[in-house]
Amino acid sequence: MNPHTKQPSSFYSLLSSLRTNGQLIKQMAKREVIGRYKGSAMGLLWSFLNPVFMLVIYTFVFSVVFKARWSGFEGETKTQFAVVLFVGMIVHALFAEVLNRAPGIIIANTNYVKKIVFPLEILPVISLMAALFHSLISFLVLLIAFVLFNGYLHWTIIFAPVIILPFVIMTMGFAWIFASLGVYLRDIGQTIGILMTVLGFLAPVFYPISALPEKFQPYMKLNPLTLIIEEERAALIFGRQPDWSGLTMYSLIAIAICWMGYVWFQKTRRGFADVL
Repeated sequence: MNPHTKQPSSFYSLLSSLRTNGQLIKQMAKREVIGRYKGSAMGLLWSFLNPVFMLVIYTFVFSVVFKARWSGFEGETKTQFAVVLFVGMIVHALFAEVLNRAPGIIIANTNYVKKIVFPLEILPVISLMAALFHSLISFLVLLIAFVLFNGYLHWTIIFAPVIILPFVIMTMGFAWIFASLGVYLRDIGQTIGILMTVLGFLAPVFYPISALPEKFQPYMKLNPLTLIIEEERAALIFGRQPDWSGLTMYSLIAIAICWMGYVWFQKTRRGFADVL
């Protein structure tokens, strides 16, 4: 296969690639998840224990040490702040894990670029699927903790997958963009970590939007993490239905970013072999 061959970049080719390579994505994502814990005594059990430990730490630090409260949360107990915080941490961790890895993912798989026929566009997808697995485990821990602390679950939990879906689609688009840029601009890998930290502190992860002065709140809402964190909390913690109009607009933007990211990746991949 000539690496300089023009690659299809239509929306149909995007869907076709995901469908055609679905089994390969599944197998390689599974291998990546298992490989992360290879050699450890407890293996995949760590994927469950890690978020448990983190939730315990959050609960102790924020409810016992800082005695933090979440503004506007009536009837809040000492452990509720940790649960509310954990929702934001899970969403941010998914975004950060995928995008932190994206700039180096092509560089780490040079053989796929030069020596064999391989659908390079699925490499960021594989990374996303592995990150989603860990996020799902963290959400499971969150739900178990919520039941233990409160004794019930809100019926609005059924909206959680609907809320996270456009966020996953958007993250995929950004992953394609940064995976391509990482080949040509090696410094991008160093700056992404800083950007993810900044986005984490400029999203309502550790504090509610209402904690900001009103003049700054519109800027926080431009953060791609903000709406998803707020809506996931509404469904999981507060028992409210999502803001469907806001979520619909977010979904349209997410699809556009995903397609643009795919187009960018396909247009620029012809130069990968020359650079690597």
